[in-house]
Amino acid sequence: MPKAVILGGTGQIGLAAASHLVQAGWNITVVSRNPKPLPSGYCSIAADARDVEALLATIDCDTDLLLSCVAFEPTDAQCLAQAGRGVGRIVAISSASVYCDAEGRTLDEAPACGFPHFSLPLSERSPTVAPGPATYSTRKVAMEDTLLSQATCPVTILRPCAIHGPESKHAREWWFVKRLLDGRSKIPLAFGGLSRFQTTSVAAIVDAVVRAMAGDLPAIVNVSDADCPTVAQIGQAIMEVIGVHAELIGLPSTPCYPPTLGASPWSIPRPLILSSAGGMRTTYAQSVGPAVKWLVEHVRNDNWHVRLPQLSAYPTPQFDYEADERACRLSGAVPLAIYK
Repeated sequence: MPKAVILGGTGQIGLAAASHLVQAGWNITVVSRNPKPLPSGYCSIAADARDVEALLATIDCDTDLLLSCVAFEPTDAQCLAQAGRGVGRIVAISSASVYCDAEGRTLDEAPACGFPHFSLPLSERSPTVAPGPATYSTRKVAMEDTLLSQATCPVTILRPCAIHGPESKHAREWWFVKRLLDGRSKIPLAFGGLSRFQTTSVAAIVDAVVRAMAGDLPAIVNVSDADCPTVAQIGQAIMEVIGVHAELIGLPSTPCYPPTLGASPWSIPRPLILSSAGGMRTTYAQSVGPAVKWLVEHVRNDNWHVRLPQLSAYPTPQFDYEADERACRLSGAVPLAIYK
């Protein structure tokens, strides 16, 4: 029976990977600082991903996969390399935020310095920001470099973008789901609803982990849905899952970023689109159902700030319906789709 140890295994990626691997006959150990009840078939251990001694007590030469969902900076990579000396393969989740434009801008600086002008599509060979401690993206690059240079076993780095799936603390889909459940008849979308911010399902990430274990992927690979839908297409896909529809209103373009009206979590002035050396298999519309259904079943108006803390931490209000109504009355606001 193949064996996997998953660090940060109680988050959306770790849980999805564990579920898939258990069903495929793997022996799974989930490592988390704050364990929570898990389905049968899992071994759960309370430990910090930076506690090498604790990890070595769990990881041995029979471990086929060491998957880290919590590798954010060089220290994390060093711990992975030390704990995973004898494993079959280390897979670490990075981020597509590491890519920069010709001026060195990433998503991190976008609100202050303007949104990057990426040369699209972004492939694994596209330029990345220099490694360092300054931002989330520079730390991710430093983590990647450290892991690739220090690990003594095969390594695969996965770079997803705008992840969607059950158990997310940053479920962007709630932006549409809440409006639909609240009975909003019109939903305004900045930049005409045409923004394209690459999406990635947790199912695609799990598939990439499996393919990495089979030796089918390069050392660094982008992971995404097979398409890059516009915000309007995202909204339409979510409506189809819920069975509740609203009129989508495209707002005129604005020089402001982030926009002040109709600003969904995917609303950007210029596209961010990935290509992948691994090739992706399912579209956003084909894969978003589990995320939306989980939101409908588990997230409510009275608990969404707790269940979705990363979305709640956005600097601007996400559900200002008076602002939505003003936006829909703007000159140049155009219906994009009408449902009855």
